[in-house]
Amino acid sequence: MTETLLVGTEVADRIATVTIQRPEKLNALNREVLDALDAAFTALESRDDVGVVIVTGAGDRAFVAGADIGALVEMSPLSGKEISAHGQAIFRRIERFRCPVIAAVNGFALGGGCELALACHVRVASTAARFGLPEVGLGIIPGYGGTVRLSRLIGLGRAVELTLTGAQVKADEALRIGLVTHVVEPAELMDKARELAGAMASKGPLAIRMALEAIHHAQDASTDEAMRYEASLFGLLAASDDMREGMTAFLEKRKPDFRGA
Repeated sequence: MTETLLVGTEVADRIATVTIQRPEKLNALNREVLDALDAAFTALESRDDVGVVIVTGAGDRAFVAGADIGALVEMSPLSGKEISAHGQAIFRRIERFRCPVIAAVNGFALGGGCELALACHVRVASTAARFGLPEVGLGIIPGYGGTVRLSRLIGLGRAVELTLTGAQVKADEALRIGLVTHVVEPAELMDKARELAGAMASKGPLAIRMALEAIHHAQDASTDEAMRYEASLFGLLAASDDMREGMTAFLEKRKPDFRGA
């Protein structure tokens, strides 16, 4: 594992595990943690041996318990806007990362932690996980994209209620409303995340990347435009070696050997 003070990265079997390492503060986000997280994804961007990323928090109490409130209490209107924009940019980069990003939520995912999980493509939770956007109780609002992503994931009505009450959502309820896709016992969390990551990493990397691009594009486009974009990506893949390898392997009843080209 290569480590900074605050974030560690480990790569094995085309899966990178990025761990926020501040358990004594329940992995709370501050500027340094955000920058370390950004640096970790920058380092992974060009690695051909990484096909999926898992993000998790150190310890068994928290994924990320929120922002470091002590670092926010003195902010001004100008610095507040900059703090929000900085976090948004990093989470947007994660959301638009070239390969799938899975959040393995092992405890509290509150405030900025919930927003980080929302920026990931898939969320897996332990039974001990708790999700919430408690910012209104502090006199602020979610600032790292939570007001945008939560409603897109679970619907406007539920998102408004959770944002305006600051209520916490337990793991089983998170599964019921579509906030997460799997709930497992704490000891099984990373195994489940790696199982999903392995299933994705075994597929054609170009196809995975373009599927993500098509899904992201559809969030901000009309149905007709999203369909046209999907068709254009489908056509691009028709010229790839991966497409020929995938289809040939299917016809020959063998596992494909994708090269990402």
